[in-house]
Amino acid sequence: MLARAGDAVGTAGEGRVVRPCSSACSVWSQPPRGQRCAGEIGHASLLCAAPCSLRLLAGPLLLKTGRRAALAAYWPGLNGQLQTVSSSFRRPVMDAVRPPLVAVDSLVVDVLTDNVSDTYVSKPSFAVSEFANVLRAGAQVISGPGLLCANLGYGLRLVTTHQGVRHTLLFDTGPDGPIFLRNCANLGIRLEEVECIAVTHGHWDHMAALPEAVRAIVSGGGKVTVHVNPDMFNERAIKLKSGRIVPVAKVPTPAELEALGAAVVNHGDARLLLDGHFWYSGPIPRVSSFEKGRIDHLCRLAPDAPWQPDPLLMDERMLVVHVRDLGLIVFSACSHAGIVNVCTHASQIFAGTPIYAVMGGLHLGGVMERIIPETVEGLRPFKIPNIITGHCTGWRALHALADAYGSAVSESAVGTTYTFDESHHLTL
Repeated sequence: MLARAGDAVGTAGEGRVVRPCSSACSVWSQPPRGQRCAGEIGHASLLCAAPCSLRLLAGPLLLKTGRRAALAAYWPGLNGQLQTVSSSFRRPVMDAVRPPLVAVDSLVVDVLTDNVSDTYVSKPSFAVSEFANVLRAGAQVISGPGLLCANLGYGLRLVTTHQGVRHTLLFDTGPDGPIFLRNCANLGIRLEEVECIAVTHGHWDHMAALPEAVRAIVSGGGKVTVHVNPDMFNERAIKLKSGRIVPVAKVPTPAELEALGAAVVNHGDARLLLDGHFWYSGPIPRVSSFEKGRIDHLCRLAPDAPWQPDPLLMDERMLVVHVRDLGLIVFSACSHAGIVNVCTHASQIFAGTPIYAVMGGLHLGGVMERIIPETVEGLRPFKIPNIITGHCTGWRALHALADAYGSAVSESAVGTTYTFDESHHLTL
């Protein structure tokens, strides 16, 4: 069960009671249905009064003195808001119940929004280039207006087929509605066929094109459900080294999306989508020792509320598709959670099924380059045959991954199509 602020929670073995702080932290983290809990948290945990990503931080994420001091510098009241829970705190061990994710026959992925436009980028054998796709969509010549535009952001169309049943989903959209619509048109994509939009987190470069996408779906006669969680709609900002706080664009609200004709599912739990073809995660546990987020990320719950640190972006979600005879295709649009944490969570939820591909932004550019070596090594145990990087990965991370894993690594580019099906057995 969930423990809410003010509830008494017992600790095993010591007979003591720990009471969460009374604050904006409304719930403790709870393993999504199907995840096996650890019998004991091996490190102290933090219960905090901050909203967003500081709700429950297990492991060494913030307890190290330097990390806590760094956060306190951004939020002077932080030290007074934290309570340390004994490392003997135990959570009940739950029987693992695997979500009934369907092993689909095929998955086709179209890259609608990405930072890179490069039809010549090296691709795996199961990928089709932008040039080929626009010609297939009806272009008579290759020209600037007929191609796609790259933009800072990420958005995919995913189409699954299983026993003759086809489902279509958008995984984020991108930062700009007109560019999103242009890219879809040049690829010949019929947006009215989209049944569902899975939003990964509350950043403008993933959500700003949502209104145009919904409007196009509905005006074409389609019906669409948008999946989000409440924390995606906190206001966001970046704190510069100078101390200046720069707000980032607000994202479309559930009410705005509903006014455009979408149904909106807005809660924090994991869920299966579209006849079990897709698994949309709940909160992604932060378990690695080095994926600690960014202390320059801030959020607030209301325009008149103070800015507070949001290093871990706990509203972020991932998406998983299981392709029959191949394994899991894991989609992580921005990997604020850390791609090792993402893969760890997917492997725990779907224990026994290997990860066949990881696709998305790994957020290893700029100030995050410092964790490239640990990330490269952290991915090694998963033995992932295909790592398709895009968006915020960064070129140094791409090169480091390619050096470590060779042809398993490729770079995504807008307009590219990837097909995962039984034909992979012929190309491996």
